[in-house]
Amino acid sequence: MSKLYGKVAYITGSGRGIGRAVALKLASEGAKVVVNDLDVEPAEEVVRVIKANGGEAIAVPGSVTEAGFADKFINTGIDAFGGVDIIVNNAGYTWDALVHKMSDDQFDAMIDVHLKAPFRIIRAASGFIRAEADKEAAEGREVFRKIVNISSVAGTGGNAGQINYSSAKSGVLGMTKTMAKEWGRLKVNVNCVAFGMIQTRLTEATNEKKTIVVEGNEVGIGIPEKLVSGMEMMIPLGRAGTPEEAADGVYLFCIPESNYISGQTLIVGGGLTI
Repeated sequence: MSKLYGKVAYITGSGRGIGRAVALKLASEGAKVVVNDLDVEPAEEVVRVIKANGGEAIAVPGSVTEAGFADKFINTGIDAFGGVDIIVNNAGYTWDALVHKMSDDQFDAMIDVHLKAPFRIIRAASGFIRAEADKEAAEGREVFRKIVNISSVAGTGGNAGQINYSSAKSGVLGMTKTMAKEWGRLKVNVNCVAFGMIQTRLTEATNEKKTIVVEGNEVGIGIPEKLVSGMEMMIPLGRAGTPEEAADGVYLFCIPESNYISGQTLIVGGGLTI
């Protein structure tokens, strides 16, 4: 039987890149998936792929930073599938600048999407999780739930030009450790995956100036080819990881084999540890 059969997984930012790979991975192991993306079409496309492969999924598009989104995200999944077993707080992007050029809006945007949004989602799920855990304990049943927060080596070791992103991703580490202590008695494993260089549209090697618009803000994406080559030389395995390899790291914290692991940060970076 698939390791996640019957589990209900909520994955933010799962219409593209790493989040998409996580959604497909968990679905392939039997999880029912609540898919989210800022844009409708990518989210619905992931749902179509999961259903075409025999799985179950629904889409809840929208910005994780929007007021009321967290409650809508969790409640929609509960209404559709009846449970909350796995939460992967993955949604995010980068908006870089050196400190003397960075605006308050840039700093606040990274805190909101990478730190405040996961807090809100965990809080939104708390009522259901607490009630179910108390019921299971009264019945003498041990049921484990999983929260996987996504950080970065920028959060574990810092990165020039990313004081906003690094600060937010470092905050995720503290959130993870705190929730592991707060919810341990509820049988919730709370862990963190910190990614190194993973191949997505945000890290694409390009010498062209490329941007995307996120909530009305024009944000640069891609990394100059020469810089990418230099970064890959620093990685012991010699290359960036694929979204599927990144998803495998998240998967490790979602399966029963991690039931006695909590409050930990796993770096998925090909041997790069800072």
